[in-house]
Amino acid sequence: MSARDQNEDRQLVALHGLKIPERNIFVDKQSGKDFERPQYKKLMRRMKKDDLLYIKSIDRLGRNYGEILEQWRVLTKEKGIDIVVLDMPLLDTRRGKDLMGTFLSDIVLQVLSFVAENERTNIRQRQAEGIAAAKLRGVRFGRPPRPLPENFHSAYQRWRSKAITGTAAARECGMPLSTFRYRAAVYENAGSL
Repeated sequence: MSARDQNEDRQLVALHGLKIPERNIFVDKQSGKDFERPQYKKLMRRMKKDDLLYIKSIDRLGRNYGEILEQWRVLTKEKGIDIVVLDMPLLDTRRGKDLMGTFLSDIVLQVLSFVAENERTNIRQRQAEGIAAAKLRGVRFGRPPRPLPENFHSAYQRWRSKAITGTAAARECGMPLSTFRYRAAVYENAGSL
């Protein structure tokens, strides 16, 4: 099970604990990278004034500080709905509708939005550092290359001596020309001649 699936399960458990009907739960399975969220868009179309939106954590509203604040504004000010952030009970717009309550809620929202974006940045940096360290240790990423076809050496030799074109050699080996050229360069560098 992926971390994303575990995260979805954790969120669903929290929402089911609130006895929210299944038809009122919207789950997007896309990664946060592009934040294309068809279910979120569907939710936004269904929400109307005085509705209540439960979200597990503040980062469900956007992938960065600006998006989170903008979505919060659209939901609370334009649509007139209340939001409860389950991971942060201070972010419950049903309470403190006076000036002081709104002020405190806005401050907490801004701090948490900043923390969410900062954490995402840190995760990306740690991931990049981990990949770089693994590459230095010789770890290869991606699927392993297919073995060379039995006729590769013959086709390669005829291509090198200009007896056939690269396209013809690639066709003989059953691979695209770009793959043939790449494999030929690796073959040369490996000293396999």
